[in-house]
Amino acid sequence: MAAAEALRPARMWPGDVMKVGAVGLRTRPLRAFLSALGIAIGIAAMVGVVGISSSSRADLDRTLAALGTNLLTVKPGSTLTGEQAQLPLEAEAMVRRIAPVRSVSAIGMIDDAKVYRNRKIDQAETGGIATYATRLDLPATTGATVASGTWLNEATGRFPAVVLGASAAERLGVGRAGPQTQVVVGGKPFTVVGILAKAPLAPELDTAALVGWPVARSELGFDGHPTTVYTRSADSAVEDVQSVLGATANPAAPNEVDVSRPSDALAARQAADEALTGLLLGLGAVALLVGGVGVANTMVISVLERRSEIGLRRSLGATRGQIRTQFLAESLLLSALGGAGGAVLGMAVTAGYAVSQDWPIVIPAWAVAGGMAATLLIGAVAGLYPAIRASRLSPTEALATP
Repeated sequence: MAAAEALRPARMWPGDVMKVGAVGLRTRPLRAFLSALGIAIGIAAMVGVVGISSSSRADLDRTLAALGTNLLTVKPGSTLTGEQAQLPLEAEAMVRRIAPVRSVSAIGMIDDAKVYRNRKIDQAETGGIATYATRLDLPATTGATVASGTWLNEATGRFPAVVLGASAAERLGVGRAGPQTQVVVGGKPFTVVGILAKAPLAPELDTAALVGWPVARSELGFDGHPTTVYTRSADSAVEDVQSVLGATANPAAPNEVDVSRPSDALAARQAADEALTGLLLGLGAVALLVGGVGVANTMVISVLERRSEIGLRRSLGATRGQIRTQFLAESLLLSALGGAGGAVLGMAVTAGYAVSQDWPIVIPAWAVAGGMAATLLIGAVAGLYPAIRASRLSPTEALATP
């Protein structure tokens, strides 16, 4: 029994496996470095491509979001008799109940409230300027910005104050907003508190005079019915929201509602996402393949050069399993070093390029973790054949090799 115990090969603990696997890397540092560098370049390419593409996609998403890919509008259509329909007073509130809708705002046209620079202007010279009652959250929903002055607030929305669209201000000869600047709206003086910049998502605002909802009802005879309801929705749900907007805004007569279709930019965004995803998968697969070939090549050469070492270890009692474990551990260590260096290099390249292009820096965690995991898997597969080949060498054959 004691003799059997003495002949049993010593067990290799995880720490021992790591030390033995590192022997080949320490004794041939230059080759190990070059092999790890090849793996690192492959992983860096994968992480860099994923990171740069993701950063580019984030910038594209930001640009397309500014173009209003998720902006939908609801307007009254025509009745069955061909007359102009009307949205219900509760249209905004009902649209807000749609779960994916993030924001809602509205304007309502005031037909009889013409706008003039002063009372001396001929009433026929309206300049094509329309007056709208507006909600205070209109800029946030439509993306409109103020070029001069300020937007309406809770106070100015209740008093004779007006914000002019860019074209409306130009036609009226109003260059700047201020407490001394007034125009005539519906026969009454209104102070120009703001002038909008061009509104590409809502061009109707360019030729509009916008007043608060409360003052429109109290001073200009506004009936409270919205004529345009603006909605922002989650990008993934734009088409679903569009399909229910008409029936939600006017349940009694959904056929009398006109709903805008999703922006063409949204379709372009989805197509770009699909193209970039395919590019990432293809380039990532090539990078991993190159890294795996490098590891396999390095380990095969290592086995050929270390046949004497393998024979000596077998003569001293090392089992085939221990030889396999040694070379497999060496392959995994080599892959891990290359993978870690490549991940760091790929993240640095992504960050540098994104900053140079003024993009948001986006490095998906799955790319780094997946790259490391794939590196270890490739290292194990690439090192398996050399490890098996080394374990099959007999001690006499290995020692006889010059």
